[in-house]
Amino acid sequence: MAEQIFKEIKAIIGLGNPGPKYAFTRHNIGFMVADELATLHGGSWREEDLLAHGTVRINDRVIYLVKPLTCMNDSGKIAPWLKKYGLHVDELLVVHDELELPFGTIAYKEGGGAKGHNGLRSLIALVGEPFRRIRCGIGRPESRDQVANYVLGNFTEGDAQVDAMVKAAANEVAKRLG
Repeated sequence: MAEQIFKEIKAIIGLGNPGPKYAFTRHNIGFMVADELATLHGGSWREEDLLAHGTVRINDRVIYLVKPLTCMNDSGKIAPWLKKYGLHVDELLVVHDELELPFGTIAYKEGGGAKGHNGLRSLIALVGEPFRRIRCGIGRPESRDQVANYVLGNFTEGDAQVDAMVKAAANEVAKRLG
């Protein structure tokens, strides 16, 4: 990931599915990173409308943390809340799972399409483009018809490796917020 400081970022959106059933699934890596950021930087969560949100102080900047509490496919329904708080698409950093990256890889991307990721598709449709992304590699199953079960399945790589990826992604976000 090229060195870049995100001075204009005001909110970090972690993508996932709500509820304990999905807590340790591959699709929930965005929630896990948002939770790690809250833990590391003194944040707490408050539920409102269709989301959980809080603020953290990272490198002397106050940043919103947001977790849509809709199903992944409806993540963009947080658009009215973002508008209410004056947050624009170019001020958002979205953290999500990425099938196209090997497990544990953390990568930055600006803009781009959804490439089959329904959470991103919903955000693009209802919030707009381009937002920045931190992509957390979860690998890809052997067959395309296994993708839905794979992303909604629990991690099998081991708790320590998942924890290391979550910490690495949270540290990368904090570093880039300068």
